[in-house]
Amino acid sequence: MDDLSDEIESILYVAREVMVYQVPPRTSTTGYKAADWDVEQFMWKGRLRVVEIGSKCELRLEDATTGELFAQVTYVSPWTQVEPVLDSSRYFVLRVEGEGGKRAYIGMGFQERGDSFDFQVALQSVAKRSSQSTETDPSAPPIPKAPPKDYSLKQGQTFTIKIPGREGKKVGGTGSASSNLLGEGAGAGGGGGFSLPPPPPPGSRKR
Repeated sequence: MDDLSDEIESILYVAREVMVYQVPPRTSTTGYKAADWDVEQFMWKGRLRVVEIGSKCELRLEDATTGELFAQVTYVSPWTQVEPVLDSSRYFVLRVEGEGGKRAYIGMGFQERGDSFDFQVALQSVAKRSSQSTETDPSAPPIPKAPPKDYSLKQGQTFTIKIPGREGKKVGGTGSASSNLLGEGAGAGGGGGFSLPPPPPPGSRKR
């Protein structure tokens, strides 16, 4: 029995009409420009579908009537197979890969800027999900945890405790905060502090 693929195709975006152009060799390392093409002389016109299949995404240029495939691009984020041109938001260069690793570059244009924007949003959503799946990959090495911080006072260190109506009192690392505060003002004769009575002498407890 043949194994059946359980991958579900999800349509992320459909453009009813796009134009495809021949792209001249790039003359600059900065990128392509639509001004170098004759945008009125397209070589093909049809439908574009952005389809997500499992963990990959495909850009399919199809005949709008028959569905016949003209070209297909497997999209991998970031912008490696799809490159925006430098002088327009409606035109892109697609890298089509054929058998034997052969590559061809074609231009693609939209009639409206809104269609171009929706197309880019669809690709960005694919890139975002791809990034999240990489971050949560169970096979990835675990991120080491930071060592626990030591908040205890070291010898000679002090900090200040402010009490309403009383001046701040520095407490050192050699004693506890409670013992210093309880002993403050002891024997000062009404200096605003209080003291604890001494413990009774041995043998004087009532039975």
